[in-house]
Amino acid sequence: MSSKRTATTGSAHVRERRQQRQRDILHAALRAFRENGYHATTLDDIAGHLGVRKTALYHYFPDKEAILYECHRESLNEIRRVMKEAMKLETATERLGYVIREHVRVITGNLDGSPLALEVPALSTERQAEIIATRDRYERDLRKLIEQGVKSGEFREVDSKIAAFVILGAINWIARWYRPEGALHARELGTEFADHLLGGLACR
Repeated sequence: MSSKRTATTGSAHVRERRQQRQRDILHAALRAFRENGYHATTLDDIAGHLGVRKTALYHYFPDKEAILYECHRESLNEIRRVMKEAMKLETATERLGYVIREHVRVITGNLDGSPLALEVPALSTERQAEIIATRDRYERDLRKLIEQGVKSGEFREVDSKIAAFVILGAINWIARWYRPEGALHARELGTEFADHLLGGLACR
C-alpha cells in the first residue's frame, strides 16, 4: 500500500512539473511574440527566453503553431471560468464589471500583453474553427449580460451586439500597447476600463 501511494505521489509530482514547464514555455512564447510578432518568432527565440535548446521544446509541443493554439486555449478557458464566476453576482452591473476587470487581467497577465486576439488566422483551419466558436460563445454571453442590464433598468437601451463589440474591441486592443514593465498595473487598468465602459452603458 505504501509503495502504491508513493508511486501515485511521484506520478502527480511529475505531472505537476510537466504542467509547470508547459506554462513556462507558453509565457516565454508570449514574450517572444510580443517582441517580434508571431510570424517572425522562431522556436529558437522561445527557447532563448527559457535558457534552453530548441530541442527541449519538442518534449512538450511539436511546433510553434501548437504553442500558439495552447495559448489561446488557456486564455479562453480562463475567460469561461470568469463568466461562470460573474453569474454568481447579484446585478448585471456587478456581473459585467467583474467580467471586464477579469478579461483585462487575462489580457495583461495570462497573455503578457501579447496580441493573440489578432493571430487566430495563423492557426490551422480546424483549430481556427474551435477558437472562433469558443470566442463566439463568450460574445453571446456578454451580450446576454448587457441585455439583462437593459431589462433591469441598470443600462440604457442599446444594441447589445454593438455594445459587446465596443467592450471586446477596447479590451483586445490593450494587447497592442500594454507592457508588463510599464507604469500601469493590471488591476488598476481593469478598474479603469470597467468604470469607463460601464459608464457608457449607465442610464443617464
